[in-house]
Amino acid sequence: MSEIPGFIAIETGDEEGLPVAIAWSLSDGRIKHTLIQPDDSWFDDSASATREYSSEELESLAVSPLDVIRELENDHFSATLYTNDSGEDELALTRIFDTYGMDPFIELAPAETLYDDLSASEWQRQRSDTFSELGLEPMRPEHEVEVMLNMHQRLTSDEA
Repeated sequence: MSEIPGFIAIETGDEEGLPVAIAWSLSDGRIKHTLIQPDDSWFDDSASATREYSSEELESLAVSPLDVIRELENDHFSATLYTNDSGEDELALTRIFDTYGMDPFIELAPAETLYDDLSASEWQRQRSDTFSELGLEPMRPEHEVEVMLNMHQRLTSDEA
């Protein structure tokens, strides 16, 4: 069996790319995920929308952006990670690293580029079908990563 590529998804709480939760896969297919404590520098004078997470949840259950960077570095330093939406995820990832004046040490690429025989629209259709089949929610990063892992397994076993 070939090595499983790394997949990543980041939930954002606003149109500015406020990172709220993150998930990524490991080479053995396990998924790491956590809430992210927002850094004070991420907020302007107005209250920020963090979707379904209360400030108490973020304070007590979330980890700091620096802890996210350290964990990501341990798992995927200088790697390409595949994402469903590299634009939104890229913005959120950049925000995490910018907090500490760092450049991201990972590169993001669209997941559909892993499959030569699949168009982007067909990949999105299969992604949507997989969410339905598994009963998962598209906006949750750990569910996004689980769906990409499931699709990768199906698509690469079909090729074999």
